[in-house]
Amino acid sequence: MKTYISNNLKETEELGRRLGALLSPGDMVCMNGDLGAGKTFFSKSVASALGVAEDVTSPTYNIINEYDGKSKVYHFDVYRILDIEEMYDIGYEEYFFGDGICLVEWADRVRELLPDEHIWIEITRLDENSRKFVFSTSGKRHEEILKELFS
Repeated sequence: MKTYISNNLKETEELGRRLGALLSPGDMVCMNGDLGAGKTFFSKSVASALGVAEDVTSPTYNIINEYDGKSKVYHFDVYRILDIEEMYDIGYEEYFFGDGICLVEWADRVRELLPDEHIWIEITRLDENSRKFVFSTSGKRHEEILKELFS
């Protein structure tokens, strides 16, 4: 487990870009945090490093937004998922177990559906611009990503 304190938006953006540069098709980043914690801002930074030129927005009402970059980027916001069956209805398996990169906001709501290997990030808002990021991983590949991110 690694903890990172971001003192401003620029540091948060840089952290997201550094993480994005380390990701490859098949990787999954799961994020949790209260409303306004910065999950979408962080996702934008990760996607930018992955070559996504479009404006990355929260897919709250769509559940998922798809973007083209160096690989496919699937940005989920599962806040509005009330029943896990809704994930089956949207064909989550094709995304979670496919060859794109998944960014999942509110991942704790679909924890039982997540691949065994992923990066887990808890984001806490400390003040208007400061955030605490607590990273944990499962799987050797994601452990290596985390190690490189903080080396």
